Amino acid sequence: MLKRRDFLRATLVTAGALVVPACGGDPETVNPVDTERELDDGSAFFPQSVASGDPRPGSVVLWARVQDGAEDLDLELEVATDAGFAQRVALDAGQAKVKALARHDHCVKVKVRGLAAGTVYYYRFIYVKGDKSYVSRVGRTKTAPAADADVKVRFAYVSCQDYVGRYYNTYLALAQEELDFFVHLGDYIYETDGDPSFQSATGRRVVFTDAAGSITLGDGAYHAARSLDNYRELYRTYRSDANLQKVHESFPMIATWDDHEFSNDCFGATATYFDGRQDETDVDRRKAANQAWFEYQPVDYGDYGDDAELDPGAPLPDDFRIYRDFVFGRHVHLVMTDLRSYRPDHLIPEDAFPGRVALDQPKLMAELGEIPAAAQPYVDVEAYGDGIYAQVLTGAAEAVGYDPAEVTGKISVAFINQIVAAANEDLPADMQIPPIDPAEAGLERGIAYVDFGKINAYGMLGTRYFLVKDTFDIYASIRYKETEGASEDVMGAEQEAWFLDTMEGSKATWKVWGNEFCLVQLAVDLSPYPLPAQFKRSFYTSADAWDGFRNKRDELLAKLAGLGGVVAITGDVHAFYAGTPGLHGDPTKKIVELVGGAVSSASFREILTSQVSGDPTLSALPGAAALALSVDSLLMSTSTKINPHLAHASSHAHGYVVVEASGQELVADMRSIEAAEAETDYSERSGDLKIGSKRFRALPGESELYLDDDGAWKRWDLSTQKWI
Repeated sequence: MLKRRDFLRATLVTAGALVVPACGGDPETVNPVDTERELDDGSAFFPQSVASGDPRPGSVVLWARVQDGAEDLDLELEVATDAGFAQRVALDAGQAKVKALARHDHCVKVKVRGLAAGTVYYYRFIYVKGDKSYVSRVGRTKTAPAADADVKVRFAYVSCQDYVGRYYNTYLALAQEELDFFVHLGDYIYETDGDPSFQSATGRRVVFTDAAGSITLGDGAYHAARSLDNYRELYRTYRSDANLQKVHESFPMIATWDDHEFSNDCFGATATYFDGRQDETDVDRRKAANQAWFEYQPVDYGDYGDDAELDPGAPLPDDFRIYRDFVFGRHVHLVMTDLRSYRPDHLIPEDAFPGRVALDQPKLMAELGEIPAAAQPYVDVEAYGDGIYAQVLTGAAEAVGYDPAEVTGKISVAFINQIVAAANEDLPADMQIPPIDPAEAGLERGIAYVDFGKINAYGMLGTRYFLVKDTFDIYASIRYKETEGASEDVMGAEQEAWFLDTMEGSKATWKVWGNEFCLVQLAVDLSPYPLPAQFKRSFYTSADAWDGFRNKRDELLAKLAGLGGVVAITGDVHAFYAGTPGLHGDPTKKIVELVGGAVSSASFREILTSQVSGDPTLSALPGAAALALSVDSLLMSTSTKINPHLAHASSHAHGYVVVEASGQELVADMRSIEAAEAETDYSERSGDLKIGSKRFRALPGESELYLDDDGAWKRWDLSTQKWI
């Protein structure tokens, strides 16, 4: 059992009210550091530099990591109001010295309290080795303004910063901004060292020293972190980037996690690499990932009332609580959620036998009072045709790794006929198995897993990605009712109650939700295109995001829409989107959402094209690759109008978003960099880096979205899907 001492806790330091000269003063009230000593460059001893985070009106968390052997090391902290440290902040006597413990990978965190609100501070750590004093680079931070301050707040937000084969040009640009703080919405690290489905095979790499402690994937082609050392090594490697260090040295960060801090498309402690072929729940791995996150991020847990919370003796996910909120004056209330720790499994199981009926005719009649048009014929495979079709299906199931026992009960006629057609290719004419006539009288109709788009035995298509919209909507609604909401309980009861209480109780002009993944619907309608009948339908691009939890999304939006001034800032999808996600059936109840592109990770368009090329069925479809490349046109189609709440889409760019919020307006500037530029390091030629801009605006008390069109603000109109 992990103990509380096993997790890095910030040292609590109280700053005095005085700002004192670097020399002289009362030794009991000034920072107890020898001000006359010579300080040497200690960059080599601080390979991840410094960082700050979780700014409050009177406090901030300061972070550093020192590297010099395996023993515990002593550090000293200095805080000042000027970069030259001529005016140092008084600290309680003796509190300026902290221990960098080996059991925490020599990371240290200090929470400094008693600071002035809305004030810039500078800090540095000093490592004394023999008669030498080695100093870290200087960090700059800023406390939040007082809760009643009528001030403009300027911040940025980022997400998804894959290191493998990619460069942080986004951070090169972000470091030049003037900000109060920045928000990281997750995927600070990626747990794999070279996943060919989205990571580069060339360029800079991550190498796990503890290879035996990692998970081997892709027949040995790459690995995923599992051990605590694996996860720590990822943070050490990512934080070695000079551009990321510069941003951390310049602004305090407020962070949450998404999936890759643990495992791609995870839910709780369960991974999804093997798509249902095996149980991937791994509590020890999840705890290792969480511990490394806490060690390397400038957040604290504790008893101070405004931090994350920790109880390592409790079972997952109750051991950590990272959802928390921050107030920046009268106009910005930032509410950060955790949408990975408490959520249930994806609704459609990856290991489901595609032909099996998920909703039969009696169930559909009982729940809907009718048979929907999406329902298709099925038969009892063991009883129908004297069991001949069961024999064919059993052979096909065994060939792809299913237990023959899976071939039982109600099976889709379309699926049976597909398997029969394949079997007949190897049979002489006199032994051909007749297909079942789907128009045969008396056949019941239902919805099978294949009707969700699950075309493969095991896999993410038709389960987590690219799901048929109408059948999924029916199934999701029925399951939501059956489970009393548990099937879509993304936040967990305690977090959801806290979230709604916090949002509804906020008096701020802008209630900003730090939301990990897309609220706005991202669906595509392929019916107008020359494709086989099974693909001429509407599909959700992902059920790993809020489209996979549409009933819970509606429930939350119904409560948020009436508050006014609710803006969701979102990451995860590796694209820039803007819209007004609203209720199905009542589009007037909506909020504003602004989705930021990835720092460096493969763009949404690149991932889609990779999914198409990597799937044998999709890659064989004429025109499928071209459709993936035109994803923005599909999402924004004015002919199908499938996503009326989506007002802007740019699925092939990296970058960040700068937000400026006041009592009069909230303006978001999407700063974009072409996705291909992530493969080039612009550190030595930053002037050549081209950065695009797209500005959006929201007004207090509204839920409308406006676009800056050459200086004129135009409103997104849902009925016409145009800016007017």
